[in-house]
Amino acid sequence: MLTPRPSARVVLTDGSGRVLLFQGFDPARPQELFWFTVGGGVEGDEELRDTAVRETFEETGHRIAADALVGPVWRRRAVFSFDGQTFDAEEWFFHASVPELAVDTSGFNDVEETSISAYRWWTAEELAATEDTVYPVQLAELLPALTSGEWDGTMKTVR
Repeated sequence: MLTPRPSARVVLTDGSGRVLLFQGFDPARPQELFWFTVGGGVEGDEELRDTAVRETFEETGHRIAADALVGPVWRRRAVFSFDGQTFDAEEWFFHASVPELAVDTSGFNDVEETSISAYRWWTAEELAATEDTVYPVQLAELLPALTSGEWDGTMKTVR
């Protein structure tokens, strides 16, 4: 049985155009590591922008204003398993830029505490060169348009 999971994700970039990604794993398969953007599931009747703002604060300690979010810039549909449960995820990606940010993960919930092993800032070049699994898959290709301000306003579907 698939559990619907709408979520808001944030492509959070710094003044150098690097994107913040977290490294995590499914507790059922801890050897399979992957990198992903800031963000998470919608709670109750929460609006997507409100989810993005809340998740950014919980995961980084940084408060962003809802009107500072660009987008949604991308949409991703994925079916995945996590800790024995299968989800039908619909993810909406926003972009936000901060000049610099000292990441504070003290707002992680229990699941994040146990399934996120690292974080780091990545350049598009580093993403293109890595053999690590990164979601969304096209992040290296699409990131430069966001960081250069050349996003054309068209929401793209990503994998």
